[in-house]
Amino acid sequence: MFEEINWPEAMAPSRSPIHFTNEREVEASPETVWSLLVDTRTWRTFYPGVEHVQLLGGHDSLRLGTRFETNLAGQDVFASVQEFRPVTRIAWGGHPKASEASTAYHAWIITPTPKGCHLWTEETMQGPLWIELAKRDPEVFWRTHENLLAALAEAATEREDRVGSQNVPEGKAADV
Repeated sequence: MFEEINWPEAMAPSRSPIHFTNEREVEASPETVWSLLVDTRTWRTFYPGVEHVQLLGGHDSLRLGTRFETNLAGQDVFASVQEFRPVTRIAWGGHPKASEASTAYHAWIITPTPKGCHLWTEETMQGPLWIELAKRDPEVFWRTHENLLAALAEAATEREDRVGSQNVPEGKAADV
């Protein structure tokens, strides 16, 4: 059984008009997936639509309390890391600059498996901006996260392949 999200009371699924989950088996270690999630410099390689991420407060990677600005779901967003358990779970919450009344909470759980890890992401959204976007395309957020998980899984396996090939002595073939 996979762990449950630790929802802030105000963002619980029962209080949110938009709630979706996505999951994927990833053939990469939890540590590799984690390293991509907390290093926002890598986000443009797998996070659909992300063009920039600026960490605030002098942090160089995500950790508990890190505040950041980015563009997600076509919106410039302010967010902060609200849950942080290294290699197993991270969550951030925030709002778009265009609508402080529209909030979101996005959580990730990484669980080791025999072949790598199980990646679970779940998000709740509230407020007029998100609701209007969902009315135009009811599956837009879920579909974006499906693409996000596929791209993150690919980036993680590619990173492990690169690291693995760097550790193979010259003239030797890597075990497959």
